[in-house]
Amino acid sequence: MAQLSFFSADLVDPAVEDLAGILAAHGQLVTTAGATRVSVVVEDRWRAAELAELVRACGIEAETGESEEGRPLVRSAASAALGPLRASWTKGAVKTVPPGWVPGGRALRAWTLAAGRTDDAGFVLGLDPHAVDTHLPLAAALSRAGLAATLLSARGGGPGLRVSGRRRLLRLAETVGGAPEGAAGAGGWPDPDEVRRR
Repeated sequence: MAQLSFFSADLVDPAVEDLAGILAAHGQLVTTAGATRVSVVVEDRWRAAELAELVRACGIEAETGESEEGRPLVRSAASAALGPLRASWTKGAVKTVPPGWVPGGRALRAWTLAAGRTDDAGFVLGLDPHAVDTHLPLAAALSRAGLAATLLSARGGGPGLRVSGRRRLLRLAETVGGAPEGAAGAGGWPDPDEVRRR
């Protein structure tokens, strides 16, 4: 039986700060009339459904729908509770990574839901192509979490951060917790059994 990490997303109570994982990917914040909304367009409906549940677990309403391009979309209700997240993740109107940020289990789960995928060399956590200045700080943040990763450029299949190596991949799988319904076999979730077979 695999031992659960003490940082596993399955063992930690939800908090609004966990939604930073959506911003580490390509999620966006919009503030109007003093209330902030977080949203992200994803590749699969199971991702949107699970992210909506994660937002609701933080005490904020969420809905799923479709983007103008017909892709799954999840967005929170506008809420003053998201104000601290906006304050720490934006400078002016530009997305930024808070100094010293270390993604916890649920933030890593949110990041994996928003933009995680397997590739031939490991598991890639997608980055925001419109926020290039966040890429290196996010690589440093992953390293602080014990998940040193390789930065992939757009030409190299990114932008993204590739976690590779058996130990790191097992740590990632333990940290983000069990695969959501619909993720199995879709290449969108780190599979500890697959890692052990390598």
